[in-house]
Amino acid sequence: MCDARGVSNEAFAEPARVTFRGSGGIELAGDSWGPRDGPLVVFLHGGGQTRHSWKDSGLALAKAGLHAVLLDARGHGDSEWATDADYRRDTMVEDLIGVLEQLGKPAFVVGASMGGLTGLLATAHPQRERITGLVLVDVVPRPEKAGVERVLNFLGGHQDGFATVEAAADAVAEYLPHRRRPRNPEGLLRNLRQRADGRWYWHWDPAMMSGRGARDAGEDIELHSEALESAARNLTIPVLLVRGALSDVVSEEGVASFRALVPHADYAEIGAAAHTAASDANDEFTDAVVDFVRAHVAAN
Repeated sequence: MCDARGVSNEAFAEPARVTFRGSGGIELAGDSWGPRDGPLVVFLHGGGQTRHSWKDSGLALAKAGLHAVLLDARGHGDSEWATDADYRRDTMVEDLIGVLEQLGKPAFVVGASMGGLTGLLATAHPQRERITGLVLVDVVPRPEKAGVERVLNFLGGHQDGFATVEAAADAVAEYLPHRRRPRNPEGLLRNLRQRADGRWYWHWDPAMMSGRGARDAGEDIELHSEALESAARNLTIPVLLVRGALSDVVSEEGVASFRALVPHADYAEIGAAAHTAASDANDEFTDAVVDFVRAHVAAN
């Protein structure tokens, strides 16, 4: 069977598993979708998520002839946990730069929430030339405090895990009331680990909220705002800001402030989406990313 572009769906049925070395030698897991000689797009997920949150986007980009690499951040998914609990923002920036170096060519970076902050700060790194374009998914230098606190309360809660996958699904449904609850909660299994006690725990290191860099991982509003605004002000590469219209983390005022810092930035608002814009309305989100990358690849 072929899709609307005439590309065989079977050709991209599964990604290739890839691994990288991040800062300090930590092993980072990833999935590689699409032709290796296509324009490179690296995806960075939000706090508490995994690379699998981008799976549908990876498949769509592969069909469009792009090379998508979906990365698990340190302490998340199948990437190693930092033995020294180092989840500082600057360390995650070094992870990204190291991954781009290992991939061997410049890339567009797509980052949601935590991943977006990492991507934006990386554009101020001495090796910033490795980033040729930036997509920020519902993240700006100065987000809304109440929305950030709601995210942090979710990430910091349920430290004792869940008795069942269904109970975890209940927690997600409460956290994302705008999203239709799936009939089968087993899709959550990629985001959960079952420990020896039989309970289910989120697939990320809880030390992210209590160890080194906990304030960074907690996306402290004031901690990096000046550095983020400075990075934004100095952006010359193509930029796309995507906001979920229902977001309580990025307001219209936050968008306006960002666009004042980055006048050349493109902007897309997804009406049916909230802070988790990419998974709330994946087709619309992915189309925006594909169009953005293709336009700027063609321009060069």
